[in-house]
Amino acid sequence: MEPITPLTLETEKAIQVKPSVNFWQIWNMCFGFFGIQFGWTLQMNNMSAIYEYLGAKPEAIPGLWLAAPMTGLLVQPIIGYLSDRTWHPRWGRRRPYFLIGAILSSLALFVMPNSPTVWIAAGTLWILDSCINISMEPFRAFVADNLNDKQRAFGYAMQSMFIGAAAFIAGFLPSYLVKWEWLGISRDKVGGGIPQNIMWSFYIGGIMFLGAVLYTVLRSREYPPRDPNWKQKLNAQHGTGFNGAVKEIWHSITHMPQQMKRLALVQFLTWPGLFLMWFYYSTGVARDIFKGDATATDAGVRDLFTQGVEHAGATSAVLNLVTCLFSFSLPFWVGKFGRKMTHTFCLLIGGVGLISVNYITDPSMLYLSMSMVGIAWASILSMPYSMLAGHLPENKIGIYMGIFNFFIVLPEIIASLFFGKIMENYLHNDRLLAVQIGGILLISAGFVCALIVKDKMKEDLL
Repeated sequence: MEPITPLTLETEKAIQVKPSVNFWQIWNMCFGFFGIQFGWTLQMNNMSAIYEYLGAKPEAIPGLWLAAPMTGLLVQPIIGYLSDRTWHPRWGRRRPYFLIGAILSSLALFVMPNSPTVWIAAGTLWILDSCINISMEPFRAFVADNLNDKQRAFGYAMQSMFIGAAAFIAGFLPSYLVKWEWLGISRDKVGGGIPQNIMWSFYIGGIMFLGAVLYTVLRSREYPPRDPNWKQKLNAQHGTGFNGAVKEIWHSITHMPQQMKRLALVQFLTWPGLFLMWFYYSTGVARDIFKGDATATDAGVRDLFTQGVEHAGATSAVLNLVTCLFSFSLPFWVGKFGRKMTHTFCLLIGGVGLISVNYITDPSMLYLSMSMVGIAWASILSMPYSMLAGHLPENKIGIYMGIFNFFIVLPEIIASLFFGKIMENYLHNDRLLAVQIGGILLISAGFVCALIVKDKMKEDLL
């Protein structure tokens, strides 16, 4: 293994234009996202089902998901602020947070499937999401820190590729643990609660999370601060301690770059559409297409529900396989249409895919619908950050990436608090109708992106 020494900028000109790095250096700095997404996918694909296994009602599901956005809202800007002010000669700026978050997240993934009640599962989700955010937030800044503007689109596309690959494997994992009979793992519920195959999937996810992040921590390097007095100058702006952190976060919010404000509106429409899919897609497929029921007294009907959840997980895995493969083509489409229009087209395709779910009766057709969403997901994970990174001050990339996350989590908080009532009173607990509304939101985000987001000349994006 090569020694972990900081990257260097040899000239003042290089301070403004970072030198290009090779493919494997970008691979190393992004590989940790494979582990993060492996754990995140197991949570996203299975938490609604876990809640229903433990007896939660459909209208309660959005509120039980409140942990994800609330922890993102609180944790990400704080971690961004702290990592902007961190430097260690061996471990760098962002990597200490990768490692701490990975260790804690892995432990929480082992605890989650042993939850005996809904409220213990919900409490564990708060802990798990807090820890995932500690690892996840610095990864966005990590790419912006170490790549020049011409390579950032490729760097974020590489992150999308790893996210898609991990989610593809994690999506199929519960069903394949049963199919591989030699493992002796079944769908039987442990202690009357969570099926055995889902429990083992979470255990494997904990190992994968820590292993992948550890690889990036050990195989990547970072640029050291150029100014020996960098921390004093940062602290002089707003002070130190808790008050200083609050002042700086608030100042950064009130002085957001214009491009960030434009992208914020696109994000504010995009992510509720995804949340509705995550809230209701797997259980909607299980109930409305497979005709199963997690709480039925008939064992056959309960098994249909489990099979439906597994099929939804498999189609979500294909979504992520498409994300992984399509990510490799993003630089081509960016070169042809620019980042803004590439993102617009992808959002429109994904929106149509989600809308189609509510009109499907043949489960195999869900693979096509989710493949369309996979195209959008590849772009959602990369293009907004690529369009934003060049507009952020170099010494505040971490905090601004954390603040940018507000426009992901605030709409989820709104959905978590209020969509349960909409679900119960207006949608009559029709899960797939909620997914269709998510598709309409993605299409709206695509049109807004086309109309208001600014883009650089396409030759600057390669």
